[in-house]
Amino acid sequence: MKKQKFSETATKEIRIGHILTKQRHKRGITQEELAACMGVSKASVSKWETSSSYPDITMLPQLAAFFDISIDELLGYEPQMTRENIRRLYRQLSQDFANKPFDEVMTNCRAIVKKYFSCAPLLFQIGSLYVNHCMFAGSQDQTAAILEEARLLFARIKEESDDMELVSQSIHMEALCLLQLGQPQEALDLLSPYERIRIASEPLAAAAWQMLGNPKEAKSILQAGIYQEMLSLINLMVSYAQLCTDDAEVYKEAQARTQAVCDTFHLESLHPGILMSVCISSARGYMQLGDKEQALCILETYANLAVSRQYPLHLHGDSYFSLLDHWLEQNLILGSDLPREETVIQASMEEAVTSLPEFASLSDDARFQMIVRRLKSCRKDQKEQYECD
Repeated sequence: MKKQKFSETATKEIRIGHILTKQRHKRGITQEELAACMGVSKASVSKWETSSSYPDITMLPQLAAFFDISIDELLGYEPQMTRENIRRLYRQLSQDFANKPFDEVMTNCRAIVKKYFSCAPLLFQIGSLYVNHCMFAGSQDQTAAILEEARLLFARIKEESDDMELVSQSIHMEALCLLQLGQPQEALDLLSPYERIRIASEPLAAAAWQMLGNPKEAKSILQAGIYQEMLSLINLMVSYAQLCTDDAEVYKEAQARTQAVCDTFHLESLHPGILMSVCISSARGYMQLGDKEQALCILETYANLAVSRQYPLHLHGDSYFSLLDHWLEQNLILGSDLPREETVIQASMEEAVTSLPEFASLSDDARFQMIVRRLKSCRKDQKEQYECD
């Protein structure tokens, strides 16, 4: 049996009739009294409240003023979506991308964007959905078009939002879109004005909480800071290693240090998804160096991680990051959720091995074929489990 779905629109429609009835009853006003104040018939007010007809647009300011509410409140229209509703909507749309026709889900997303075009946190998550699912668009041209849509959403947030953290994240995502669109110079031009010396504010905030007698909050802030900086460090080290395949010894040293960081923070259990990305990058590098044996060893580790992961997938802490779970729920719009639905993640695990050109020469190797079979089996098992839930 399928899981119960959240409403596809996940939005509140304009409902002036309900609002008028509620406001009138709240103030103990009859339909006749409201009609007299507005200069219309009682029948007109009755039709408004049953949604048989609507007030003339020129009367909306007068009605809103009469009830001492905004026009948006009068219409029942909310231009901003709550954090919880954004999270629920993202979950539903992520599942839709995995199970429904791509064009159908995109049409729904565009309608939501149009309705909530001033809600920057929602626009960011819709743009992120586009980036994480554009590969299902059907063709390279369509994929590029979806990436451009996402880029424009991130650009709007950058220009309109007052949330500096959200603006910073949007600049990063816009640059990512530009790179995927084959526009590296434009990405550099976008990033250059924002280059700065990184100064972590977490130690100061933690000290402040400690002085206020709240050591738990101080620890939570520092744990979150360490966690984010650790993920950033690994991303930097992977990117650096990718540039070092012109020198085998330097590359091996770069990989050894990256693996040491992963081991130090127990990424195999803390965040296996990141460790899997490290494995794919490392194996690609060794293939470029002509070391097929080492590449196959790493791909076997990758497959072991894929089949041993615990489901459902989500971000979480451990014995060191003991306060991280609460921080994730309180500070991230998606909470502990990952940006893509589980079946999509499973598909990407397999495609990372079967579609990358660096691994094409391994297609006839028995060990490689076994790796692919294990990934395919894991994907099939998880899909069947999801359909049964």
